Amino acid sequence: MVAAGPRAADLQRAYASCVNEARGHYENFPVASFLVPRTMRRHVAAVYAFARAADDFADEGERTADVRRTLLDGWLQRLQDAAPSAAGSMERVAWPEQSAPRPGEPQNAPAVFLALGASIRSVPLPLAPFEDLLSAFRQDVDVTRYASWTALLDYCRRSANPVGRLVLRIAGYDEARLDAWSDAICTALQLTNFWQDLKIDFDRGRIYLPEEERSLHGAEEADLAAGHVTEPWQRALSAATGRTRALFMEGRPLCDAVRGRLRLELRATWLGGMRVLDRLERVAFDVVRRRPSLGARDALWIAGRLLT
Repeated sequence: MVAAGPRAADLQRAYASCVNEARGHYENFPVASFLVPRTMRRHVAAVYAFARAADDFADEGERTADVRRTLLDGWLQRLQDAAPSAAGSMERVAWPEQSAPRPGEPQNAPAVFLALGASIRSVPLPLAPFEDLLSAFRQDVDVTRYASWTALLDYCRRSANPVGRLVLRIAGYDEARLDAWSDAICTALQLTNFWQDLKIDFDRGRIYLPEEERSLHGAEEADLAAGHVTEPWQRALSAATGRTRALFMEGRPLCDAVRGRLRLELRATWLGGMRVLDRLERVAFDVVRRRPSLGARDALWIAGRLLT
């Protein structure tokens, strides 16, 4: 028997909740902004709301590791319940509008999966990118250091790249070359955020800059703990920034390979990422004193560059 679908009004409210969630969080790179085509916006917001909550399970609050894992496992189960069956039908779909938030989940959890389930069916979207995201967030619970660039980039493959691929699918693109360019940009954005949030992550017990890079330059954790971004840390972060810029450049063709307003959104995102790297270099990577971020002047600068 086919499960009854949601009422149009319920679905509209669910999508509105996801859009509010996307616009209510601070981000360097606006999610579901006015540059995103209107037809895509609600689907992008649903993906964001799903990922934002899962990321918070892994990072935020004073939860124990076991509680974090339980919440992430529950989020995976909700995803599977909200998705179509393997045969692509609507059979056994558990419409989540009647499912109350479980302990520890955000109050809008039912709305998130009502909207996301509808997006997965209507676009359609594959489940693998969502599962990759959850595997990366689960890794955040247990892994606090990365020995090599290989290990860190594998993490980015699951924590960042799925979002770009989902946005492309929402926009109607499914091409290997576009995916590769998107992966490069998404990894670069993730790395940029790591260097920008070095002190914040350290205070949470994590260092994303690989041990092989830190050892090469003699960057010691004790200096960071004492609140000092020393010359070895500056050298290590400068090298990491060089790698990050190279990834941005590798993915640059994507900004011209898509059509319409999505092209402007990708250009703005690309420019914003490079601008943050500029800011990091300008302050000699001293993110202890101040976290470099984008402001109104940067928005004007990006707007002026969009068409050029």
